Amino acid sequence: MVGILLLTHAPLGQAFLAAVAHVFRGQTERLEAIDVVADQDLSEVQKMASEAILRLDDGSGVLVITDIKGGTPANCCNKLADEGRVQVIAGISLPMLLRAITYRRDTLDVVVEMALAGAQSGAVRVDNRIRV
Repeated sequence: MVGILLLTHAPLGQAFLAAVAHVFRGQTERLEAIDVVADQDLSEVQKMASEAILRLDDGSGVLVITDIKGGTPANCCNKLADEGRVQVIAGISLPMLLRAITYRRDTLDVVVEMALAGAQSGAVRVDNRIRV
């Protein structure tokens, strides 16, 4: 099963874990979050992320999801990406995360594609116009 690591600005990661626990009515295995605080040492974050990846990887690989490309958490991910074993995507959303969790028994490549599809289909305009 593909492991999932959330590497985000604090307190987003823990908030997403709480939301997932709410939706799935309990904790989800092989899912962790690291919340990066302001001015945190990048080498410390990379060490924590590397250790988390080792815990999460059962041989199926790990998907690292970060919040914003170019931010400190995402910049820490650059050295973590390992084609075939660890893949990284930015722009976390709850639809993205739920889709990744739902498909994580598939290959890492499929989980990445499903997560990205969840993000795209999850961003829609909501209004109260009557449709016929």
